[in-house]
Amino acid sequence: MDRSSQKIVEYADALRVQDLTGGCVLEAKRHVLDSFGCVLGGFDSPPSRIARAYSTSVSAEPGARVFGEGNLTAPDVAAFANTVMLRYLDFNDTFVAGSQHPSDMIPAILAAAEAVHASGEEVLLAIVLAYEVAGALAAGVSLRPRGWDQGTFLGLASAVAAGKVMRLSREQLGNALSLALVPHIPLRQTRAGELSMWKGCATAAAIRDGVFAAQLSQLGMTGPPEPFEGKDGLWERVTDPFEFSLPCRTDAYVLEQTSLKLHPSEYHSQAFLDLAPAIVERAPVQEIASIDIETYWLCYSEIGSEPAKWEPDSRETADHSLPFILATALRDGALTLGSFGDANLHDPQLRELMRRIRIEHNARFTDRFPEELVSRLEVTTRSGDRFVLDGAYPKGHVRNPATPVEVDAKFDALAAGVVGPERREAIRAAVDRLDQCEDVVALVDTLVWTVR
Repeated sequence: MDRSSQKIVEYADALRVQDLTGGCVLEAKRHVLDSFGCVLGGFDSPPSRIARAYSTSVSAEPGARVFGEGNLTAPDVAAFANTVMLRYLDFNDTFVAGSQHPSDMIPAILAAAEAVHASGEEVLLAIVLAYEVAGALAAGVSLRPRGWDQGTFLGLASAVAAGKVMRLSREQLGNALSLALVPHIPLRQTRAGELSMWKGCATAAAIRDGVFAAQLSQLGMTGPPEPFEGKDGLWERVTDPFEFSLPCRTDAYVLEQTSLKLHPSEYHSQAFLDLAPAIVERAPVQEIASIDIETYWLCYSEIGSEPAKWEPDSRETADHSLPFILATALRDGALTLGSFGDANLHDPQLRELMRRIRIEHNARFTDRFPEELVSRLEVTTRSGDRFVLDGAYPKGHVRNPATPVEVDAKFDALAAGVVGPERREAIRAAVDRLDQCEDVVALVDTLVWTVR
């Protein structure tokens, strides 16, 4: 086992429930409830229907259930299908410093935990561990400029966290880590140009690989002993050598530094959506001649730098298009789940408004990222008047946190039309009591419902 692997394994093996503060446990429950809302909102999406159909072709004992219908399948397949639901709306949490959506890993942990009848405390501990490992690695090196996708570290962390709830030994955890990393280095082509269904499924595939790796390791499969530092390993072929620390920070867990979203779109669009009401208050849409945006590199590169972002042809591209997102919010008063229908995607009037939006990278703002999320927006009206608005930490950011009322309202809005009020309250109550739950099967029971 190389030094990097040993660092992760030793941290994972040593972490105990007693190490978690009360505030961390409460925050973990908030992220679980937020994730379940996203599951409900994405349940009937086209990728989810495909993943659920596939899950019925696989059976296993012990197994794990697919949310909704509750069919029993292999834990890794359940992890994939359930994460596809969670991820579809691009509405789940974001670790800004690592450019990750770490709640993608929650279904992996639940699937592994259901198969072994782990307790709620074990699940919460594994969630904190998964966020910590993935966040620490992402803070150590950025995969994005090298063309690799975030699933590289999410899959690895899922394997370690799944292994934790499966009560694997240190040696088994090391093999699970290696088996999740070495065969699975995903390309970032997933998120470039015109986006496909796979944008919301790529990390689901990565966390499936993580659960599969933990299962193989439990049965005795060994993996390459030096996945990070050995010949042709991650350092030599993918990242170059890098250092990381576990815990990632001494003052808070990564989970406590992970932000929630209150708008259904890519994270770096959130601050602009917060500003939309102030824009139309000062300049009605028909009076806007141009909007010039200066922003940090990640925002520019992710949602404002490619021609496809001005001509989105899919939901996946549209929720990663700042021109589409902002123009829709300005015209309609808000961005909603219904904003991504085909009629709106190809609305010529909306496209005309999008063409009034220009986006540039500001290197000074990039220098302040990720500690500060600085953007500047200048609006010019048809009469020649100008005004400037500054974006900062959007609502839901850890420095501008969402209130419990806002998190509950988001959950209820996503659940509406999928499950009734009684089921919503059952899910909410099960999450609230998760640290007292003796068998996580009881939590998954609430996620099996009769589809209307």
